[in-house]
Amino acid sequence: MIFVVVGLVSLMVLCFGKCLPRVNRAVMLEGLYYLTIMNFQSLNLIDPILKALSEKGYTAPTPIQQQSIPILLDGHDLLGCAQTGTGKTASFAIPILQKIATDPLQKKKAGKIKALIVTPTRELAIQIGESFTDYGKFTGLTNTVIFGGVGQNPQVKILKRGVDILIGTPGRLLDLMNQGFISLKDLEYFTLDEADHMLEMGFIHDIEKIIAKLPPKRQSLFFSATMPPNIAKLAHTILDNPKRVTIEPEKPTAERVQQAIYFVSKSNKIKLLTHILETAPCEAVLVFSRTKHGANKIVKLLSRSGLTAEAIHGNKSQTARQKALENFKSGRTKVLIATDIAARGIDVSELELVINYDLPNVPETYVHRIGRTGRAKASGMALSFCDQTEKPLLRDIQRLIKQDIPLITVHPFAEEKSDRPLRPKRVAKRR
Repeated sequence: MIFVVVGLVSLMVLCFGKCLPRVNRAVMLEGLYYLTIMNFQSLNLIDPILKALSEKGYTAPTPIQQQSIPILLDGHDLLGCAQTGTGKTASFAIPILQKIATDPLQKKKAGKIKALIVTPTRELAIQIGESFTDYGKFTGLTNTVIFGGVGQNPQVKILKRGVDILIGTPGRLLDLMNQGFISLKDLEYFTLDEADHMLEMGFIHDIEKIIAKLPPKRQSLFFSATMPPNIAKLAHTILDNPKRVTIEPEKPTAERVQQAIYFVSKSNKIKLLTHILETAPCEAVLVFSRTKHGANKIVKLLSRSGLTAEAIHGNKSQTARQKALENFKSGRTKVLIATDIAARGIDVSELELVINYDLPNVPETYVHRIGRTGRAKASGMALSFCDQTEKPLLRDIQRLIKQDIPLITVHPFAEEKSDRPLRPKRVAKRR
């Protein structure tokens, strides 16, 4: 019935669209999009997975899930280009779980690694592992997560007992493969997630070594937020005649997130941060520091003002990082101070506020940072502190996002002569 209604509405838009003001046509088309949203039952998912999704409160799949799940259930390789926060993990976890669970030979192959997901950071690997556990709750399938920074013995014990699905970071994965604790001879599904970040972090050679160990007959999935030539070349070495799914955000992150900038001296940044945290009604605030030392210092200075915060960065033990992340996700800790690499994989529902204590050196990193809030269709707020030395960085950011970030001039620690936003410099055209 819904498809009949959708067809009629489509016809109306086509026939009468020219008679409607542009804004009304947009509203009609947006309404048409929502009419066509399917539910998970329409994706032919098995009851154990539907039950798990229902328990999580999931009803309608996101666009990437709508497109990817049928492709993967049909057995095609997939090249996915999608930003974080689009529901990407479920788009590959659900079909992998279903295909393994419905394999007639699954009982004979129980405990052998049939799916491998490789991801750049420990935090993201843990998050993906949690998703597989949640969605596969009633399938009887097992998964585990492996990563460096902790002792390998507990991970090895689990691997020896046998798992169906393995999620890991490249370094520890190669270590355990070389030691003979991981066999990929029964592998049927391979996923490379956040490939662009993988290359940024220098994992290309590790990835090439892992790919060389994969069985030639497999279903492969490749996800990246961007698709420059070097990423496309890597995808070509992994995938066989893939289907492509590209999900454009409804609005660029920079438009979806409310942004503001404070001009403030370096010495007054901690005072401004304390003031905001004491007056903002937010339940969860993610603060970005450019350095590990800076993150620790912010935690120490906030504690002197009676504010509890935790830091997450590469020098922290994995146990400490995971505990801090769990405290933040559960609401036990309101403020988390993070460096950029450590923040990869942080996915906190309804994160209201991101604060850039230091502006990043790379403009694209700013977009990644503020993208921690304003996920999917939600809105969020990002506040940034800019001292005199960081104004060139601000100019680069504004040039990248093609907009001026609104300047908050009235605050207790405002710098003098900072009453106008910094505009990107115009580059003279050559004639």
